[in-house]
Amino acid sequence: MTQKLRITVISKDRDFSSQIGLWLQGKGLQSILLHELGSVLGIIYVDPPDVVIADLRHGDSETQNLIRDLRGDSYFSMLPVIGIFEENAEETFDWSGCPLDDFIAYPFNHAEFFSRINLSLQRIGRVLDNNPLTKLPGNTSIQNAIEKALGRDLAVCYIDINNFKPYNDTYGFSHGDEVLRMVARIMANSVREAGSGGFCGHIGGDDFVFIVNVEKAESVCQMIIDHFRIIVSDLFGEEEKTRGFYRAKDRLGNEQEIPLLGIAIAVVPMNTPKMTHFGKVAEVSAEMKKYAKKSGESCYVVDRRRT
Repeated sequence: MTQKLRITVISKDRDFSSQIGLWLQGKGLQSILLHELGSVLGIIYVDPPDVVIADLRHGDSETQNLIRDLRGDSYFSMLPVIGIFEENAEETFDWSGCPLDDFIAYPFNHAEFFSRINLSLQRIGRVLDNNPLTKLPGNTSIQNAIEKALGRDLAVCYIDINNFKPYNDTYGFSHGDEVLRMVARIMANSVREAGSGGFCGHIGGDDFVFIVNVEKAESVCQMIIDHFRIIVSDLFGEEEKTRGFYRAKDRLGNEQEIPLLGIAIAVVPMNTPKMTHFGKVAEVSAEMKKYAKKSGESCYVVDRRRT
């Protein structure tokens, strides 16, 4: 069954947002109506939508600031945001101060309203390489971010989920996809808490990457590991957690003892003379990740070599 597109509507006007919510539901879309602006970012961070519709009919600066904050986060920088204006108000609007993807004047034609939603989604899909599952930037964006980090006081950190493939095979792709989404959120929230911007990306499968200030890299890694352990606690029963493994059959029908999911993180500082190009970063990270995975437990390994 195809998953419904999820549209978040931000408006202080409850009647207006309820009306839009009914229109969206009538088109088979799922609507999330948010009225308290102070809680909007937190809700979106926990449960990201596919599109945001912002009510800007009254020139509300608080809503504009909220959109600007959303755009400043690498996790949500590509999230389509459509503004709703009073007719002709767009002529005097400060587009640079409130970066929208599209707008529509109110009162509007319903067909045009839904067309703009669809066009925003199609446009994002064409021009961006974001991973469709986690919505995180993909390989092109990742390579660009790493190349910009070379020589700076930053650390590129690669995440791999230990024993993910057998978990995916045993419990099903839907459970595996949910694990990937949760890892993406944990990583993004941990990087965000570290401050100073940062970057998060999804290479593909169970491989992720984030970039933070080199001095904060280890604390961010530990935060990700700690939160992931909490997730694992919810994924398995008490018996499996006590044993530290679950039993499953391999593709030949043989029963195996599969360790629980874990996190391996390779930390590669960029402020060393040897980090001169993207290929070297990938090479060192692969080496560090091997060391991390050997432990059998969730851990991170830092490359402390200067040459």
